[in-house]
Order: sequence, then C-alpha cells, then structure tokens
Amino acid sequence: MQKRRGIFSFFADLYRDGFRNMTWGKPLIWLIVLKLIILFAILRVFFFKPTMRGLSDVEKSEKVGSVLTKPHHNPDTLNLLTE
Repeated sequence: MQKRRGIFSFFADLYRDGFRNMTWGKPLIWLIVLKLIILFAILRVFFFKPTMRGLSDVEKSEKVGSVLTKPHHNPDTLNLLTE
C-alpha cells in the first residue's frame, strides 16, 4: 500500500522528472530562477516601494481608514501617494 503524497510534492516530482529528462533541462531551470530573482528582488526594490514607510502603526491605520471611508469613489489606485 502506497503512502498518500501531497499535491505539492506530486507536482514538484512531476516537474523535477520532466526537467531531468529534457536536453535543455538544467539551463531552463537556471533561467526560471534568474527570472524569479529579477521579478521579486530587482523590480520590487526599484518600482514597488512601500508607500507608508516611516509611519507608525497608528498613523498607518488612520491613513487606511480614511481612504476606505471616503464618501466618493476615486478611480486613482495610487491615491495613497497623492494625499
């Protein structure tokens, strides 16, 4: 009787075995890792800076509360930056 495996380990084994049997498997894995590093490290540092850096927890909660309880709808999604 086989032990039940989780769905995550099933897909991890599937990808690992698939890349292992490919001719270009290892370079493709390194390309994917490089892409993830670029997406999550470099782009976050330069383009997705925290808008409420330097505010205390109370100031952050007041800011979010004031934006959420505005009477009119503002289609600008970056209105935290302009206020």
